[in-house]
Amino acid sequence: MAKDHYFDISAKLDMMEMKNAVVMAEKEVATRFDFKGVKAEIDLNEKAKTLSLSSSSDSKIDALKDILISKLIKRDIAGKSLEEVKTEGISGGNTKVIYRIVDTIDKDEAKKIVKAIKDSKLKVTPSIQGDEVRVSGKKIDDLQAVMKVVRELDLKAPLTFGNFK
Repeated sequence: MAKDHYFDISAKLDMMEMKNAVVMAEKEVATRFDFKGVKAEIDLNEKAKTLSLSSSSDSKIDALKDILISKLIKRDIAGKSLEEVKTEGISGGNTKVIYRIVDTIDKDEAKKIVKAIKDSKLKVTPSIQGDEVRVSGKKIDDLQAVMKVVRELDLKAPLTFGNFK
């Protein structure tokens, strides 16, 4: 009898790598000429899973975000892992943008993943297990085809494929 193979689809995020990316972004901002004499802050709140950028203008905020995302990508964290929550004006004419760190697959996205897998007509069984989707099947080739199908979906969460057995 053939053994079932499986893998998990999740949106787990390594917070230590996130912290390292924030530190590296802060170092780059401190040395850049266009940020000399300008207030520019990057604040990571691990407990609330938020990240806030504050600076004197929208263009500086955009530059901060570009720097941060480049550092995240270098550390294998997808740029999709930051979802903008709100923009607000703070004292001194400065602007603050707050981002939510996306590190879970919500129920709607999990259902969308399961539906796409079932629509692909591959001989696999997807199941939602908390904030993960487990896909099991007899052939490894089918599981790899499922990974391709799921990567082509346009989802908010940055997906990772793990626990492949």
